[in-house]
Amino acid sequence: MRKAFLTVIGLWLIGTGLGVAGTEHTVSTSRTITVAPDGSGDFSSIQEAVDSAGKGDTVVIAGGTYAQDLTIHSKEKIRIIGEGVDRVVLQGRGDMVGVLHIGKWPYGAKDIEISGLTIHEHGGHALGIFNGKGITLRRVHVKGMVFGQQVQDVRIEDCVIGGSETTGVHFSDSQALLIGNFIHDNDHGVNITGKSSVRLERNIIARNLFEAVVVGDQAHAVMINNTLVKNGAGAAFLGTSINEVSGNIFSLNKVGLLIAPSSQTKTSYNALFNSEADYMRAGSPNLRAPELKVETDITADPRFVDAEHDDFRLKSDTTLVDHGGFHYLGALPPVRLPVSKRQ
Repeated sequence: MRKAFLTVIGLWLIGTGLGVAGTEHTVSTSRTITVAPDGSGDFSSIQEAVDSAGKGDTVVIAGGTYAQDLTIHSKEKIRIIGEGVDRVVLQGRGDMVGVLHIGKWPYGAKDIEISGLTIHEHGGHALGIFNGKGITLRRVHVKGMVFGQQVQDVRIEDCVIGGSETTGVHFSDSQALLIGNFIHDNDHGVNITGKSSVRLERNIIARNLFEAVVVGDQAHAVMINNTLVKNGAGAAFLGTSINEVSGNIFSLNKVGLLIAPSSQTKTSYNALFNSEADYMRAGSPNLRAPELKVETDITADPRFVDAEHDDFRLKSDTTLVDHGGFHYLGALPPVRLPVSKRQ
């Protein structure tokens, strides 16, 4: 009777995924580890909380300003969740370049997700990602540069990145997706170098002193449905880079597109409306090149709701709807589609 009972229990454990080698079993339990500056959590140090975290654990950070640096390495499947970008601030201690580092030579990090906090810069950098894979930043405010080198499957989504004296986001020899971000008030918005492969989709990149996007070396960039506005230039495609550029708005910049003859850049269904030139060919010096305009590109005022106050939605009377399979061009939809376009 006892033997039969053990057999039934063993079969039940296997059926529920808890059984290993018959009646022996292990139970994987993910933990939630709390951090609070007043000592009411499991830790008051974010670093100590992350160091204690195992695969599958979540670190929850309570509101407060943390004069701490954070390095995440040799970790896998860890989530770090702040109570909100307006409530959790990583200020740093000021004794290292950057405040948050994911990966550390020669160690990496894998499947790390960070959300709901603000990261300040130090020494020109705010956040560095090195030698990792599967890194996600979501609803994070970065005041300074995000730099990634030799990282794969990086996803930066719904973030605000700005205030760098150099570049807002720089990837070198990396693979990344940037989607739905606001990247603003840097020297350059996004810089893609080495053999990187980066996709930019539905980002607003505004008020950068020079180019909103620079793609160089042997990098590959895909730009779909972005709004690049009020920059020194919209985008520069240099070196032997390979680029696909469709459905974007390049508006209120000095220059729209700067394209080197050595690059392979395919454009289609973009809207351009810039003060000095829409198209230029890179060289010494750069030259106006209206011949680079393709048939599907549009030269028209996009009709933003309120560009002066960074409302880059399209007015209902915009002409930038229903072009080449795009319901609308740029990152944000019209406030209301015209009746004739609602079919």
